[in-house]
Amino acid sequence: MVRIIDVAKKANVSTATVSRVLSKPNTVTEETTEKVLQVIKELNYQPNALARQLRTLETKTILVIVPDITNPFFSKVLRGIESVAVINGYQVLLGDTGNDLERENGYLNILLQKKADGMVLLTARMKSKNIEEMALKYPVVLACEYIEGSAIPTVSINNISGAQKATEYLVKLGHKRIGFISGPLDGVIGQDRLKGFYQTMARYNLTVESILVQEGNFSYESGFNIMNQFLGLNHPPTAVFAANDEMAFGAINAISSKGLSVPHDISVVGFDDIKFSSIFKPALTTISQPAFEMGTMAMKLLIKLMNKEAIERHQYLMENQLIIRDSCSTHIS
Repeated sequence: MVRIIDVAKKANVSTATVSRVLSKPNTVTEETTEKVLQVIKELNYQPNALARQLRTLETKTILVIVPDITNPFFSKVLRGIESVAVINGYQVLLGDTGNDLERENGYLNILLQKKADGMVLLTARMKSKNIEEMALKYPVVLACEYIEGSAIPTVSINNISGAQKATEYLVKLGHKRIGFISGPLDGVIGQDRLKGFYQTMARYNLTVESILVQEGNFSYESGFNIMNQFLGLNHPPTAVFAANDEMAFGAINAISSKGLSVPHDISVVGFDDIKFSSIFKPALTTISQPAFEMGTMAMKLLIKLMNKEAIERHQYLMENQLIIRDSCSTHIS
């Protein structure tokens, strides 16, 4: 096994210089850095990560907790996080909770055991008190979800305004009887998108029948099943707003399975603008949020926290916009 002393001898520098090249290259001259890196490459030297961790008390690992890795939206956020992490010498440890609160809490032990230097939470269903306590001891950033009134750095969109845009678009197309398939209402995203729907319907003096508001779980299956419930009513909705794209796909396929057409018989709007939304037939009208950029911003904030640098502000709201495609049409009463 090649040791650091072997690299130092061949490069004709001290072991301390080799160590600085690996950990703080900005403290070493460019000429020396290039020479050491060339020797490292020639000898195929692999730094001892455990020894380094003991010396610096750093793991160069960050933990990302995701509610559902099968959801393409979170995959895009993760790519954003990793793009910044890799450039800065960090590896990403992924914790997929599968929307299970106990598993979400369990992943916190990775930080408590100092197996990661910081954490990005893409879900915040655990008690806010627990998250706040963790953030006092360790670098923590929230992305996608938020905690009301919290000082934890957060990157998200305004889900209420996004839901308002989607609902208003359907209303302006002439739809009055609109169904809503919400996300889980134990999470702030599900609550906010429902709130935006209700606020817009109230603003246009439209009645919301309780039977036309049903809670899904952001899965294709829940969208399909709830849409079938709507279609079983004596007076089905003329339009449906699903709180994410996967549920919207399920709703569209449920409509098609009954021999009906989207958008000619029923209009459908989604939320997230995942890649498949533009490929699906009909192409889905949806609310777009910058998932990749949310990930990059979250990782940049986490690096600042880990480096004990000042953060200008704690709440970063990214833009959302309505993307109009082929899944909605005008309704004439």
